Amino acid sequence: MTAVDRRAVAVAGHTGDVATATAGLKNADPAVRATALGALQRLGVLTDAHLTKALVDPSPTVRRRAAEVSATHVDVNLTDVLRDDDQTVVEMAAWACGEHESNDDMIVDLLISLASTADDALVREAAVAALGAIGFDGSDVEAAIDRALTDRDWQVRQAAEDLRRAQNL
Repeated sequence: MTAVDRRAVAVAGHTGDVATATAGLKNADPAVRATALGALQRLGVLTDAHLTKALVDPSPTVRRRAAEVSATHVDVNLTDVLRDDDQTVVEMAAWACGEHESNDDMIVDLLISLASTADDALVREAAVAALGAIGFDGSDVEAAIDRALTDRDWQVRQAAEDLRRAQNL
């Protein structure tokens, strides 16, 4: 598909054209595949199976969009995406985990690790925020928040401060 076809996939999401939106998932262009996920979500026909497949797409653009859309699909497992090689994908997956408010031990452990050790500040920030949204507590979470309070990035520190403030209310 060409750029015009990407537009057609996007428009399909607003006009009820499920066939065109679905066809976009098989396009060679990652931007079209990512757009198709949004179109199918808008149409209310995006399945967990679509997302599970998109989360292992070769393109980080598609994986990132799939992680984002997964925020409203609580049965989609984001464990592997939290270990993605692309940090923008990991950031989005961490955010989506917070939206899921999942208390799955594996997810929480990965978020704690990311909040403490991720190289990318946005990943650390998203992981801290996700832990806060989940409302999960325990010594490991508290230690991760304590480390985030002294993080070199101000946004990570701010997220940790916001969590501490919320805990004290």
